[in-house]
Amino acid sequence: MGQQVGVTQKTLLHVFAYTPLEAATQKDFDDFEKATGDMVGKIPGLRKVWVGKLREPLPVTGDYIRTYGVAMEFDGANALRVYAEHPAHAEWVKVYEKVRVRGTTTLDILGE
Repeated sequence: MGQQVGVTQKTLLHVFAYTPLEAATQKDFDDFEKATGDMVGKIPGLRKVWVGKLREPLPVTGDYIRTYGVAMEFDGANALRVYAEHPAHAEWVKVYEKVRVRGTTTLDILGE
């Protein structure tokens, strides 16, 4: 077998953790997961998405604890700007607002 060599990615990861709304239903979460996945193919430069529960809760200032997260892989910083202004993102935000308390912990990681 040949030796495997790790290669770092040159893409951008947009990762955020959020606190779920207590009133959010399973249908709300299912709709959010679907809406998040549906953006791939609609928004140029958005390659992949991950939606799920954090392995460990993330405490933040105040009484909030982030327990869920999303990761999105983009071609680069320009693709993230396209996403932010795209009509599909505006529609997605309406679904996202049904599952989260306002405010997130966000990281944008630029591959080198």
